[in-house]
Amino acid sequence: MEVILLKDVKGVGKKDQVVNVANGYAANYLIPSHLAVAKTEKSMEILDTQKEERKQKAEDFHKNALEIKDKLQNIVVEFTEKGNGERMFGSISLKQIEEALKEQYDIEIDKRKFIDKGNINNFGYSKLRIELDKDVIGIVTINIKGE
Repeated sequence: MEVILLKDVKGVGKKDQVVNVANGYAANYLIPSHLAVAKTEKSMEILDTQKEERKQKAEDFHKNALEIKDKLQNIVVEFTEKGNGERMFGSISLKQIEEALKEQYDIEIDKRKFIDKGNINNFGYSKLRIELDKDVIGIVTINIKGE
């Protein structure tokens, strides 16, 4: 029996793949467990529609990532902190940078997208890389001033 997999099934295939399995395996396990649907003309049409929607969504996400990358090139996020000389007391976390970008520039970036992990604890300018999409890396400039 030919089925379309709705999820990855170990030893059978990947999501959206059309595979040929035993009738009993499909009828008693895959279909009732919502891991697959029987291959019909209608299910193939639905699969094609879903693939097209996912492709469009990925293109939109990539385009949005490129726009954010362009915005980040012109942005300097500034913080004022206490310290003595060249070292500051405490540090600036990725969460604080995320919140500052959202408040000051209306750019939402998840702190888990930052490639350069760790807190910033030096005065002056620092650059952090952010993975906005699979092959789109933006750079945000951080400036920490002393009080």
